[in-house]
Amino acid sequence: MTNSRMNPTVNEFLSKSKKWKEEYEKLRAIVLDCELTEEFKWMHPCYTFEKKNIVLIHGFKEYCALLFIKGALLQDANGILIQQTEKVQAGRQIRFTNVQEIVEMESILKAYIHEAIEVEKAGLEVDFKKNTEFVIPEEVQNKFDEIPALKTAFEALTPGRQRAYIHYFSEAKQSKTRASRVKKYMQQILNGKGLND
Repeated sequence: MTNSRMNPTVNEFLSKSKKWKEEYEKLRAIVLDCELTEEFKWMHPCYTFEKKNIVLIHGFKEYCALLFIKGALLQDANGILIQQTEKVQAGRQIRFTNVQEIVEMESILKAYIHEAIEVEKAGLEVDFKKNTEFVIPEEVQNKFDEIPALKTAFEALTPGRQRAYIHYFSEAKQSKTRASRVKKYMQQILNGKGLND
């Protein structure tokens, strides 16, 4: 692993890491050994092949993980890929709670990374559920009927932003809560902004 392949922003991220520092460093060494380009995206070390995102290193309270951007397309011969939530369509994680697990799995991790590179080389894409497959809550539909500009603005959002809104509105158990959420975010939708923009 040559220093020239190490991204200074990732060096800084690792130097400031309190939890998972040793695990991050081991994962980084493994990924860089697979000839990927190290970048820093979404506040995490991200590794690319010909400018396409392949894998991300990230940490949570209970575990750290390698996140395969198109993990849903991997064969998962060892049955170790985890779908974070049912809403995540493409990404899959391999989770770790200590550096020893990473050391023991090094050859498997490299095999998965190489497979992920092959998926990218082959130009494979995850077949995302279309937004029409998601149920639009009645409260949202009512506002669309009442304010056609809102429907137009919503349809102009990226599919991911549309999904985020639909999920957020749908999560509320009561109709009045769904209605108040829609009302709260109407202007943001009209402004072409996503839920978290």
